[in-house]
Amino acid sequence: MPATHIDLANAHELVGRDLGVSSWVTLDQAKIDTFAECTGDRQWIHVDPERAKREGPFGDTIAHGYLLLALIAPATFELLIEPAGVAQAVNYGLDRVRFVAPVRAGVRVRVRIKVLSVEGKGGGRLLVTTDNAVEIEGESKPALTAVTLAMLITE
Repeated sequence: MPATHIDLANAHELVGRDLGVSSWVTLDQAKIDTFAECTGDRQWIHVDPERAKREGPFGDTIAHGYLLLALIAPATFELLIEPAGVAQAVNYGLDRVRFVAPVRAGVRVRVRIKVLSVEGKGGGRLLVTTDNAVEIEGESKPALTAVTLAMLITE
C-alpha cells in the first residue's frame, strides 16, 4: 500500500517521498521457468535445479535479473498509478539498473519505490522518475536497484 495519499494535482509534493512497498511476490521455479520460456533465456542457472545445486555458485536456481526488473511495472501500478487514478502510464526508460544480489527460487520479493522527480510535459503529461529497490525477504541487501521513468497521462 502507498505510504501517502497521491494526488497528481500536487504531484511535485511527492518528490523525495517513499511511496511504500508493493505486495510480496514469490519467485518460485514455475515463475522462473515461465519467464525463461517467454524470453528464450534458458540458462541452466535459472532452469535446471539439479545442475544449479551441483555446479552453481548459489546452491539453487536463481531468478533472472530481467524478471526482477519486470516486477517494477506492476509495483508502480500498485503504489502510484492506481492510487493516483492515472488514466494511462507508459514506461519511458531506465537511467540506472544494478543487479545487486541473487534471488534463489522460492524466495519472496517486493519493490520499494521513492519519487525522485516529477516534471510537467504539457498536455496532461507528467514524467515521473523513481528510485526502485527489489527487496528480498529476510535480506538486508536488495536484489536490484533501478531508476525508472514513467510518463503519466492525466487527461
